[in-house]
Amino acid sequence: MLLIAYNPPMGEMRSELEVRAFVEQMAMFLADWGFPRMAARVLMALMSADEERLTAGELAERLDVSPAAISGAVRYLQQLQLIERTPVPGSRSDAYEVPRNAWYTAAIVKGGLYKRLADLSDAGVKALDDGGAGRARIAEMRDFFLFLDEEVGLLLDRWVAERDRRRAAAESDGRESGDGASGDGDPHGGDSAGGRSGD
Repeated sequence: MLLIAYNPPMGEMRSELEVRAFVEQMAMFLADWGFPRMAARVLMALMSADEERLTAGELAERLDVSPAAISGAVRYLQQLQLIERTPVPGSRSDAYEVPRNAWYTAAIVKGGLYKRLADLSDAGVKALDDGGAGRARIAEMRDFFLFLDEEVGLLLDRWVAERDRRRAAAESDGRESGDGASGDGDPHGGDSAGGRSGD
């Protein structure tokens, strides 16, 4: 049913089917871990789209669901800061897109959750009798969430540095490929590309 909701050009049919299978598989995996299934489908549909953004109607058509289902899903994703809503010029409709920094922004939001869970666990530790097995279990849970709260910030800093490094490397590779291509018909471009290859 999902596979006939959207009709791509014939030359892209195989690729489109594979993309849709990916969307459903990822949504199922995230749902198994507690993420709402429809929200997961919408998120993966947006992330895998070649378009910069999609309207609720376009999402409903691609996922073969009702607009009401899309409405609840995008509201949930906006709360997690995984997507953003933007107005469509000349229309009363809104479109949705995945911001470039969506994953680590969402991790920051989740990081606040770890601190909240640690505080709640600490209240449980204080409420339980000293030395009991229940207190020990709750205390370990509190310490675990405190550890996550401290470490997530460090991990995000490392990710930002790694992401920037990868982007810079990709841009550098793209420039070198472009210079090499232009060098075929331009002697100055050829000298420039040749100078880099000899470094």
